[in-house]
Amino acid sequence: MELVQTHIEQPIATLTLNRPDKRNALSGVLVTELARALTAVAERDEVRVVVLTGAGKVFSAGADLAELSRLQEATAEENLADSERLAALFRQIAYYPKPLIAKVNGHAIAGGCGLAVACDFAIAAAGSKLGFTEVRIGFVPAIVATFVLRRVGETVARDLLLRGRLIEAEEAVRLGLIHQAVPADALDATVQALAHELATETSPSAVALTRRLLADLPGLSLDAALAYATRVNALARGTADCKAGIRAFLEKQDPPWRKSST
Repeated sequence: MELVQTHIEQPIATLTLNRPDKRNALSGVLVTELARALTAVAERDEVRVVVLTGAGKVFSAGADLAELSRLQEATAEENLADSERLAALFRQIAYYPKPLIAKVNGHAIAGGCGLAVACDFAIAAAGSKLGFTEVRIGFVPAIVATFVLRRVGETVARDLLLRGRLIEAEEAVRLGLIHQAVPADALDATVQALAHELATETSPSAVALTRRLLADLPGLSLDAALAYATRVNALARGTADCKAGIRAFLEKQDPPWRKSST
């Protein structure tokens, strides 16, 4: 059984975590398969947007605790390798060249919630519960904390990560953890509309450069950030998309990415 299913309906690819019997828990094999699926989709020019969701009624319950229990008896080196595999997946998402939408079809807990937060957009079915429960079982939300802190700031991050509480999707929107909560029967259409907008209204190269900019800027000082942004600004002017987009605007025509998606 494929633990990550890929469905492509141009220009949108949907990756589905496919362990519904285990609440789509993030086993080492699933993490590896998701990384491979992301790599394969990134190489397809016809795909403009990637949607990540879960099979069944849960988005993801986070780490596979049975596997984690077995790893407690493993060596320090083996545990580090397992942690590095998960960190590599999150880094891949951060520097991914295409926009990512998390379609949170049910509960998203611990690392599963972190996976949703790492995406550019997270839209959840109303009533879904989200949160980081690691501290309640003696674990640490170490890797996901990097993304939670960037998304919501220190005050909210401390509340969510130190208390380990689960919150409703609607509260997650108010806290800025996710972008939108919609009725379950409207989830597909809402995500589809956003994906279509991203695929038809935005330049592929501009989105890729902007995603990288957003990944890199938070760790820089003001001067370093401005210097970096200045280089990206100059680089963007020479891209084919920028030249074509400005020319199309001045000539009152559609840019090529809109034409190619209609």
